[in-house]
Amino acid sequence: MRIDLVDPPAFSPPYDHALASALAALGADVRLVTSEFVHGPVPEPVGYERELFFYRGARGPAGSKARAFSKLASHGADMRRYRRVARDVVHFEWLTVPRSDLRKLPDRPVVLTIHDPLERGGVKPPLRPSAFSRVDAVVVHSEFARERVLAQHLLKPEKVHVIRHGALTPAVAPGPLPPELPQTDLPVVLCFGLIRPYKGIELLLEAWEGITDAELWIVGRPMTPIDRTIAAAPAGVRFVPRFVTDAEEAAVYQRADIAVLPYERGDRFGFSGVLATALGAGKAIVLSDVGGLAEVAELGAARLVTAGQSAPLRSALSELIASPEDRAQLSAAALKAAAEVYSWEAAARATLELYERISAS
Repeated sequence: MRIDLVDPPAFSPPYDHALASALAALGADVRLVTSEFVHGPVPEPVGYERELFFYRGARGPAGSKARAFSKLASHGADMRRYRRVARDVVHFEWLTVPRSDLRKLPDRPVVLTIHDPLERGGVKPPLRPSAFSRVDAVVVHSEFARERVLAQHLLKPEKVHVIRHGALTPAVAPGPLPPELPQTDLPVVLCFGLIRPYKGIELLLEAWEGITDAELWIVGRPMTPIDRTIAAAPAGVRFVPRFVTDAEEAAVYQRADIAVLPYERGDRFGFSGVLATALGAGKAIVLSDVGGLAEVAELGAARLVTAGQSAPLRSALSELIASPEDRAQLSAAALKAAAEVYSWEAAARATLELYERISAS
C-alpha cells in the first residue's frame, strides 16, 4: 500500500515525521507531501520519502503577510496538481482552506485528521456532513475531540476514529541552553510553545506571584504582543520569546523539572503537541482541565487543575516544587503513558488498520 501523508502548510513537522517514521517501521510505503518549513530545520526522513510539493514559489520572510498571500495564491492550483499524483491512500493532516479543499480531494481513499477546529473564529456556520462526502474517515486524538467533531459537523459516528497523538521526543541531542536562560540550581518550571492568548500566560504569571523557590521559563515565539507582559513579570520568570532550535528545545526539556500547560477553556483542545513533548520527555506535568488534555490526567500522568483559576495552579506548582518524590511519580507515569497509550507504534498500527479498512470498502 502506497500512502501519502499530506500537510500542505507544514503546520506540524514533528508530528508528520513521527507518524511517517512509525508507519514506515511497520512496512508501509510512505511519502510525506508538504511544503518548506521556514522557521527552522526539520527532522530528516527515516524510512519514508519527503516531497516539498506545495508553495514552491512562496516569497517573503517567515510569518510575513507577503509570504502568506503568495502561498494562498498558489494553493488552489497546487491542490489540483496534487490530485493527479496522489498515491493509493491519502491522509490529509491539515487543510489550508477547508471549505475549498474538501471539494478538491483526490479520487482515492481519503483520511482527514482534525487536530483543531477546521475553521477558527466561529464566523462561518459549521461544515455539514455533505462537505465531507469525499472523506472516508476522520481521525481525532481524544474522546473529547470526537464528541466535538460529531456535534459540530453531524457526521456519522462510525466515520470518526480516535487515534492517540504519539508522545514526541527530541529529534537531536540536547545542546546548550538558550543564552537567555542562566544556570540555576533551583527547580525549573517550563511553559513551552507558541505564545497565544489561549495559552494562559497571564494566568500563569499571576499564579507565580509569591513563588520564590523555583524559576519559571516561558519559551516560545509570541503570536501576540507580550512586551508589557515581560516587563511586568514577577521575579524568577525568564522569557525566551522566539523560536528555539531543536537542540535548545531538547536542552530546556532536559533541564526542566515540571512542564506546565495553563491553557484556557476553548474548542481547540483535541490534544496538544506541547503535551505530547512533555510526555515524551518524561516530565511532571501540570495542566488545565480542558478538552482532551484531561484524558492524560486520567492515566495518572499529569496533575489536573481548574482552568482559568490561579489559586489551584499556584497550589499544584508549589506542591510539586517542594516534593521531588511527587515529581518522580508523575514523571514515571508520563513515561509509561508515552510507551503505551501514547506510543507511536500504537498510533501507527491503528492508522494502518484504518487505511486497510477504508481501502477494502
